[in-house]
Amino acid sequence: MKLISWNVNGLRACLNKGFKGFFTQLDADIFCLQETKMQPGQAELDLPGYRQYWNSAERKGYSGTAVFTRIEPLGVRCGLGIDEHDHEGRVITLEYPDFYLVNCYTPNSKQQLERLDYRMVWEDAMRNYLLGLDAEKPVVYCGDLNVAHQPIDLKNPRPNEGHAGYTAKERQKLTELLDSGFLDSFRVLYPDRTGAYSWWSYRFHARANNAGWRIDYFILSRRLADKLVDSTIWPEVTGSDHCPVGLELSL
Repeated sequence: MKLISWNVNGLRACLNKGFKGFFTQLDADIFCLQETKMQPGQAELDLPGYRQYWNSAERKGYSGTAVFTRIEPLGVRCGLGIDEHDHEGRVITLEYPDFYLVNCYTPNSKQQLERLDYRMVWEDAMRNYLLGLDAEKPVVYCGDLNVAHQPIDLKNPRPNEGHAGYTAKERQKLTELLDSGFLDSFRVLYPDRTGAYSWWSYRFHARANNAGWRIDYFILSRRLADKLVDSTIWPEVTGSDHCPVGLELSL
């Protein structure tokens, strides 16, 4: 089974930058998007063979997630079931016979960390949600989690300490999630790989210089470890300030 996750930073714009070509080329069973910034029907998106599920923010042109799947899910839910967190279209959960798929666009703490306190509340709610699902069946949790976990996960860790996406608090929340029974699929397979990033600033020629951050993940329940075949990153795929990341499972 092949899964893809991509923060497209506006799907309507990405459609004009080669999205359909990459989508067709990758031939994934499940394709997850974050930051769609649109409502269903605002763009023509004909994807034969795929069911489409959307969770759009109430605020137009903001946030939003979508999942396109060849495999019909047993059920679909949008949000966490907590009103405080369910107005920005950030989570879609699909239930399959052998696992839950959770597609997430984690809130950014913002430049002056003005949303860090909310982010901490969100992180605890998300961890509790994932643990609840994991008690029923294994979980595949993917998306733009807006945090570089370890120094190896960004080009310039020291000058970015304390900045949004690399604060001690944000990193600790990901550590807490992993310690509660999950694994970072990419680091399981490639623990020492450097220069592996999924997001680059539009400033200072960051992408050309590969001065990036790895903030897009496939996180798995630990009991799926023996099903993990590969975890991939496609930095050559443009169309967004993020690149797609992938997962292959033997399910």
